[in-house]
Amino acid sequence: MEKYRQLSLLVLSIMALTFYNCSAQESVKRVSNEEFSEALKLNGIQLVDIRTPKEIAGGYIKGALMINFYDDNFNVEISKLDKTKPIAVYCASGGRSAKTGKILKKLGFTSIYDLAEGFKGWERAGFPITK
Repeated sequence: MEKYRQLSLLVLSIMALTFYNCSAQESVKRVSNEEFSEALKLNGIQLVDIRTPKEIAGGYIKGALMINFYDDNFNVEISKLDKTKPIAVYCASGGRSAKTGKILKKLGFTSIYDLAEGFKGWERAGFPITK
């Protein structure tokens, strides 16, 4: 009987950890160009380009709000966005946006789309940009 009880507790613990990991990851979705393009069609989506002004000068995705990842007030500016609306974030190649996804999650954002290949991958794949 004791072995059955221990096995049941083990199974319940594994299920709880699996549920926690799945629900924790749901809020930050690292997505492909195609998935990002679809996310941009969501009602109220907030599109944020976190590259530097020099990078943005070469082009950006239309409608993006620019918040430089390297600015001292980055966390303050990003926290001003509406946490109840979905947010789509991108950088040059995906590194900064992955870090930003974690920051956004800690700030209480619940629906975050991170462009995995960044702006370079978006442009290379032929998706529309604005110069």
